[in-house]
Amino acid sequence: MSLADRVRASLSLALASMGMEEIARGASYVLERPKRAEHGDLATNVAMVLTKKAGKPPRAIAEALVKALEGSDVVASAEVAGPGFVNLRLRPAAFHAELADITRAGHAWGRAPAATGERVNLEFVSANPTGPVTVAAGRNGILGDSIGRLLEATGSRVTREYYVNDRGNQVRLFAESVRNAAGGLPPPADGYQGAYVAELAAWLVSIDPKLLEADDETLGRTCITSMLRGIPGSRTLPGIRPSLADLRIHFDVWSSEEALHRWGAVDAVMRELQASDHLLAKDGAIFFKAPEGAGDEKDRVVKKSDGTWAYFASDIAYFADKVARGYDRLLIVLGADHGSYPVRVRNALVALGLPADRFEAIQYQLVYLTKAGQPVKMGKRAGNIVTVDEVMDEIDEAAGRKGAGADALRFFFLSRSANSNVEFDIELAKKASLDNPVFYVQYGHARLCSILRNGEGMGLGPKPDWAKLVHPDELAIAQKLGDFPDVVTEAARVREPHRIVFYVQELARDFQSYYTRLKAENDPILPPKSVRETPGWEASWDFGKTHARLAWIEAIRSVYASALDLVGVTAPERMDRPPAEAEAVEVD
Repeated sequence: MSLADRVRASLSLALASMGMEEIARGASYVLERPKRAEHGDLATNVAMVLTKKAGKPPRAIAEALVKALEGSDVVASAEVAGPGFVNLRLRPAAFHAELADITRAGHAWGRAPAATGERVNLEFVSANPTGPVTVAAGRNGILGDSIGRLLEATGSRVTREYYVNDRGNQVRLFAESVRNAAGGLPPPADGYQGAYVAELAAWLVSIDPKLLEADDETLGRTCITSMLRGIPGSRTLPGIRPSLADLRIHFDVWSSEEALHRWGAVDAVMRELQASDHLLAKDGAIFFKAPEGAGDEKDRVVKKSDGTWAYFASDIAYFADKVARGYDRLLIVLGADHGSYPVRVRNALVALGLPADRFEAIQYQLVYLTKAGQPVKMGKRAGNIVTVDEVMDEIDEAAGRKGAGADALRFFFLSRSANSNVEFDIELAKKASLDNPVFYVQYGHARLCSILRNGEGMGLGPKPDWAKLVHPDELAIAQKLGDFPDVVTEAARVREPHRIVFYVQELARDFQSYYTRLKAENDPILPPKSVRETPGWEASWDFGKTHARLAWIEAIRSVYASALDLVGVTAPERMDRPPAEAEAVEVD
């Protein structure tokens, strides 16, 4: 039972004692944090919600509720605010019960039982496989993967899927560009250029020069396979799959656009649309005509005048196939430049008589890459693009550990709503200082681990004698830990993983504030060396409080690590002290 559930139970008992049990049954009222901490731990509008059924003014109900709550084992005091709100102050025992629940749950705190929610198909990245993974595609991948983690945490069964555009004009142009590069020629008009194209051409020649003599379709498939798998030992072309794996992104399914055509899926779905009068022939091409009142009056080409299928034809067949696979929800992560695409897909599903309400698009804004405030537009390796590998490697090298770059990219990209642009400063991300937000948060976890290790070294371990926890900051942080399940549930519901980043940042700041306050109050968590050097110090030290604080810190550490895991950021147990802050924190 959560803290909120305990408070609701107390309110229900109080309302029953007022003779309002039947009126209150099933009532939907708010229980939330007041905007100002001095107003209490929680506030409720229950009196205002019940006023119509009760036939009484809300303030009169609120005053009676305050009186009925006297003697509650959960609510210490209550007061009426404004037209009928009730501010509640809770007893320490209510927070202690919450801590006991968190400790029992461990890593499962905030997570629903697996496979209890929707069956979700989550498509993301799906960038054209004609180039390495760019920084912009990295944001797509990180956002999609984190949404998948949140959905799984709330019980959904998630299939992560990458749709490979392995046919069509772009693949043909890519094949021609690689062939030209192998012969020392410039790329064709609208073709691909950059160092990675030349490196791919050289690689294919080294394997078998005859590969470049194949027709465009065959060479294109060879090039796409190499782009997905990568060139061994190359940092310019490590491969789309390995690059995403380095970002801690993995897919369950890799779907092929070419296969949809090869197995007749596109032809079949076009016949259905034709039969329902949703295809229109004009100007030598074939267009999809949306249903009446669908919100997209423009006819969309599905077959070009040259007889080749447009990408949208493949997309219609692809989404129809996903519905046929039985998913309850079809999610796709797209850049903001795909403005009308979601509407087109929904219209196509409606035209096919399929449940369009299962389809949902999450769109994100741009990424601006900077170095010390200056924009970065060209990569050193690939030439005309900046890849995630290049950025990760630079940060890994500065940090002296593999994975630091992935941590930085994931944290920075998720520190803003998908609706906001992201400015990623590589130099800031490389800093081992507390003004680097990802370093600050990871350092906070390492500090918690350090305190627990130092306590263990003194023979002091976590023991949940919760009654010893009475410091206001300890109770406030316990309440924040109790909020975690609701934060996860809401972040999953609205597809906003940045809420988890905000949560862990607030938790880090709250603990730092508490730690600083303890130093000012001369009330350290562990007995300092100056105390331990005093003969007989044990007689005056409150070991019960120390044990309880260590149990509380273990609860914080567990929730902290769970939050970072939900956004795919590592929670290190040890980190070097940043020189400027060495005196400010307790890390061994």
